[in-house]
Amino acid sequence: MIMSYRSRATRLFIGLILLVAAGSALSQSLTDATLNVFKDENCGCCVGWIDHMQEAGFASKINHPRDLNGVKEDLGVLPKWQSCHTAVTKGGYVFEGHIPAKYIEQFLASPPEGALGLAVPGMPLGSPGMEMGGRFTPYDIVLMNKDGSSSVFAHVPSAAAQK
Repeated sequence: MIMSYRSRATRLFIGLILLVAAGSALSQSLTDATLNVFKDENCGCCVGWIDHMQEAGFASKINHPRDLNGVKEDLGVLPKWQSCHTAVTKGGYVFEGHIPAKYIEQFLASPPEGALGLAVPGMPLGSPGMEMGGRFTPYDIVLMNKDGSSSVFAHVPSAAAQK
């Protein structure tokens, strides 16, 4: 079937509009993803993670609470999920520890039912903000659920897998 020039131009124009709209929606979702980050004011690795997130397009508002563990408890972050900093979106999703931006973007694109957020317990070498030369320790990103249950959201086997 041979399409007329006008028909092809119309389809191309509609496709272009849909592509721009999709890009605008993604850009808008990242713009809305301002993170309220709760951390100790002397923690340098947290600053490294915040820089990583800002490079990925997330804005951050930094908070230095007197009782950081109390904030984590109030947000529902169980001790087994904890790390050195906690970030919260406007929508109330919680991101604990050195989670690579790409996994936060994946989560925010389609949050699972009943999810509290994501966590990287502890401080794995080579995770964003915890870079130490070429050293890297594989780690899991945990899906935290509001009911206290959890599962592995993603396994990060190498530094390259974080990008």
